[in-house]
Amino acid sequence: MSAIEVLFDFNLIPIIFTLLSWIALGYIAFKLYTKQKVKLKLWKVLVTIIVGLFSFSINVYWFDLLLRLAILPLGVWFLYFILKSKENRWERYRSFVWLGFWSNYIFLAFALLSVPFLQWFYPKDQLSTYLSQVENPELISIHPAAKDHQVFQTEKYFDQLDTMKKDRVFNDEWYTEYYLETEPAERNERFPYQLTGTGSKWGSGLHSMIYVEEDGKGILVTTSDRQLYFRTDASLIDEGGSQ
Repeated sequence: MSAIEVLFDFNLIPIIFTLLSWIALGYIAFKLYTKQKVKLKLWKVLVTIIVGLFSFSINVYWFDLLLRLAILPLGVWFLYFILKSKENRWERYRSFVWLGFWSNYIFLAFALLSVPFLQWFYPKDQLSTYLSQVENPELISIHPAAKDHQVFQTEKYFDQLDTMKKDRVFNDEWYTEYYLETEPAERNERFPYQLTGTGSKWGSGLHSMIYVEEDGKGILVTTSDRQLYFRTDASLIDEGGSQ
């Protein structure tokens, strides 16, 4: 993993909202603790909340975000059977046990709140989200159709970034030209270059493979769950040119 990948390999928005959810949980726990007449030891309160977190859950995806829905309070049941046999023990711990279970929904609520911020700061349909850090770009030939000594023009890329249009990878025009108007023996790889030495937008935590079209006017972004294709009017590669 390159230094760029290490530096940008984290999800800023989920980290912030996870911290906020723990702060909210801590605040509620503090309010419950201050209302108690018989003070419990803090470490016991902490353990009780953590055990109460355990539940039978189902995972769902929403806007590419994995959400965890707590269904059965396994931790609550476990502590109930342990504490019910001791006099007044369950009554003293009950509020913290249930706080542990309901904290699953505190985390869920903050995860849902994070979605519009993710869409705002890291829009999934913009090339700048996936290709923001272009400090040491290198074009690697991955097919014999690629030309030697091609250089990715960083300044041209940033100059045209705002005007680059998203398009379908396999549109009708390309299909007609590639399959209907070209003989099989004459067909070349459409994306013979892989662009390395780049990074996604700071804090996005996105991992993607970047490919450059043969004419230098198209960029294909491939992630674990999608492909995006962007097209520009001028070529972004040049033979041995300066960046």
